[in-house]
Amino acid sequence: MTERKPWGMSVETWVDRQIREAQERGEFDNLPGAGKPIPGKGQPDDELWWLKQYMAREKLTMALPTSLQIRKEVEDILTRVAKERREPAVRRIVAELNDRIRAEIRTPSAGPPLRLAPMDVDAVVEAWRERRKQ
Repeated sequence: MTERKPWGMSVETWVDRQIREAQERGEFDNLPGAGKPIPGKGQPDDELWWLKQYMAREKLTMALPTSLQIRKEVEDILTRVAKERREPAVRRIVAELNDRIRAEIRTPSAGPPLRLAPMDVDAVVEAWRERRKQ
């Protein structure tokens, strides 16, 4: 498409002619993806579609900083221990989380500071017991 638009012809007409001539030459035949559904059609628009496709194609994952992972675990601790049937298992889960909290306090990793104290094991066990009564 190196030819110039003829003088006096509208751009729209000129482009339409270029497309029609390319179709007649068969330049649009057998293109990759022909006859296949358009990926993402019918789904809501996503501004980060390209980033998500890139991460999936390159098999990349995005992990949260350790401090944010620990904060999330603290928020979800009651839900997590609710699945346990025995008190020693609940105490073990909270003790392991407390070990991670202490390790993060001693040697902070990259990311926002943790600013959490280890959890009170007895308080979590008591909440677990109350929840089991219901």
